[in-house]
Amino acid sequence: MKKTLKYIMAALLPLTIWGCHKLDVTPKSLYTEDVFPQTEEQFQALIGPVYTSLRGHYALTYFFMQECSTDEAVLLAFGGNWYDGASYEMLHRHTWTPDHNWTTTAWNDVTGLVGTCNQTLYLLQNAPEGEAKSSSLAEVRAIRAYAYWELMDLYGGVPLDTIYPSPGLQPRASRTEVFNFVASELKAVIPDLKTEVDATTYGKPTKYFAYALLAKMYLNAEVYTGSGKYNECIAACDSIIQSGKYAVQPRSTYLKMFYPDNGPTTQSEFIFAIPYDPSTSDGYMFYGRYDLNRNLGMKYGYSGATVGSNVDPVVNQTTGNGLVNSKPSGPRATLSSFLNYFLEDTDDIRLKQWLYGPQYWDDGNPIMVATTKQGYDQFYSGSDGSAAYVYALNIDTAIQLRQNVSLLDCGNDEIAWNQGARNIKFYPDNSSSTRNQNNDVPVYRYSDILLTKAEAILRGGTATEGETALSLVNEVRSNRTTAAAWTSVSLEKLYEERCREFAWECQHRDDMIRFGKFEDTYGFKTNKDTYREIFPIPTAARTANSKLEQNPGY
Repeated sequence: MKKTLKYIMAALLPLTIWGCHKLDVTPKSLYTEDVFPQTEEQFQALIGPVYTSLRGHYALTYFFMQECSTDEAVLLAFGGNWYDGASYEMLHRHTWTPDHNWTTTAWNDVTGLVGTCNQTLYLLQNAPEGEAKSSSLAEVRAIRAYAYWELMDLYGGVPLDTIYPSPGLQPRASRTEVFNFVASELKAVIPDLKTEVDATTYGKPTKYFAYALLAKMYLNAEVYTGSGKYNECIAACDSIIQSGKYAVQPRSTYLKMFYPDNGPTTQSEFIFAIPYDPSTSDGYMFYGRYDLNRNLGMKYGYSGATVGSNVDPVVNQTTGNGLVNSKPSGPRATLSSFLNYFLEDTDDIRLKQWLYGPQYWDDGNPIMVATTKQGYDQFYSGSDGSAAYVYALNIDTAIQLRQNVSLLDCGNDEIAWNQGARNIKFYPDNSSSTRNQNNDVPVYRYSDILLTKAEAILRGGTATEGETALSLVNEVRSNRTTAAAWTSVSLEKLYEERCREFAWECQHRDDMIRFGKFEDTYGFKTNKDTYREIFPIPTAARTANSKLEQNPGY
C-alpha cells in the first residue's frame, strides 16, 4: 500500500510568523458551525497543510543543513556548475553568514511550519468535541513541538509564538526555555496521541513519536541546556521498546526499508516517516538527482531513463531502440574518511548503499562511457583533444579540487564528475518519470532508539530492563552484519556505528556535535569555530523582527 496520506490543502493560506505577517488583520475561518469537521477524514483534511509544510522541508533544506555541514556529505562545484553563490561551499567549510541561502530557507521553512500549526489549531478550536478532535489537536501540537525542536537545534533560542493570530513581534526565548516548552508540549499531548502502529497512523505522530523526540532531546540535553538527562532519555526509550510495536529490520531486508515502495507494511522500524509521492509538486524528495552519478541514469532508470531494447549500451554513444538517457545532476558525494567507517566490514549490508569503484551493468559487463579526450580530462594538452574517447566508468572515492580549491571546484570533465562515493540508500525510483521519488523518509527508527539508549547508558545513565549498552548495540549489529558480536563497546565505537546505521538520514550534524567532532578538520574544512554549532539568525528575519538578537560570533 503506497501512500497512505493524501495531503489536502484546506482553509487559509499559512502565514509566516515572527514579523512577516500583518498584525492588524483579523483572521476569518472558512469553517462555520455547520461545516466544522466531524469525521476523522474531515479532521485530517483540515490538518493536511501541516504535513505538506513538513514534507516540503525535510528531504531538501533540512538534509543540506544536517548532512552537508558534516563529513558525511559534500556538494561540489564543477566548472562553476552547482557553485550557487557558495551556498554549499559555506556549509562544508563552516563559513556561512547570516545571509546564507540555506540558513535562511531553513528558518523560513520551520517558522512557516510553526505558523501553519498555530493557524490549524485556531481553526480546530471550535470544532465539536470528541476523540477525532482531541487526537487531531494532539497531532498538530506534536508537529509544532517537533518544529520548535528543529529551531532550537539549528538556531538556539527562538521566539515562542504559539497564538494565532500572533499578538505581535516576539523576542527570543532562551534555548533552555524552548527545550522546556517542547518537553512540556510533548508530555501534554501523549495521552491523546494514538498507540496504533499501522497504515492509519503511518506518517502521523503517535505516542511513540513523542517518546522518540523526547529521547532525542534528552540525549542532547547537555548540548542544549548544559545539563545531561540520560535517565530521562532511557525512560523515553523504554516507553517505545516495551510497547512491543517495533523490531529491528532483518539484514536481508535492511536496504529495502528505504526503497521507493517502502511504507507501513514493508518495514518494522519506522516510528515516524514522511511519505513522499512523485505526483505531488512539493515533495522535493529527489536524492537520486543529487547523489546518482550522472552516467548511471540508464542503469537505475532515473527520471524515465532506459536502455530500451539495447544490451549494455555505451553511454553518450548508443542511440535508438527506445533508449532514453536522462541524466542525474550528480553533484553530491561523501568524503573518503566517512566511507571508511563502512569499508572496515565487507560483510555489513550497509556497505551496499554506496557506489564506488568500477560500475557494471546487471549482466556483469562494465559500463562504458563515450566522450572526447578533453571531455574526459579538461587539462589534456594534446592536439587531438576532440578525438573520441571511450572509458570504463569508475567512481574514485578520493575527491580532488582540480579546477579551483577556494571554490570547492573539481572541474567540468568526466574525471571530476566521477569523483566521490555516491549514496543510493534511498534507492533511485525507476517508476517515476520525474526527478521526484516515492521513497518515504524516516525521521525516527527503532534502531535509533536502541542506539540512543545504549549511548545514554554509556554516558552515565542507569541501565534498565536487563539491557546493557553492549547488548543493545549487538541487537542492531546482529541484523546488519554476519561478523561476530562485539565483546565491548565504547562511545567512539558507538559513534562509528551510528555513522553506518544512519547515513543520509539527517542525523549526523547532531551526532558530530554531541561527540565533540563538529570542529574537527575533515574534507576541505579547517574552521574550528565552536559557535558554529548553531546557525546565525538570518538577516531577513532580523530585518522583519527587530527583537531578534543575533547569535554570538555572527
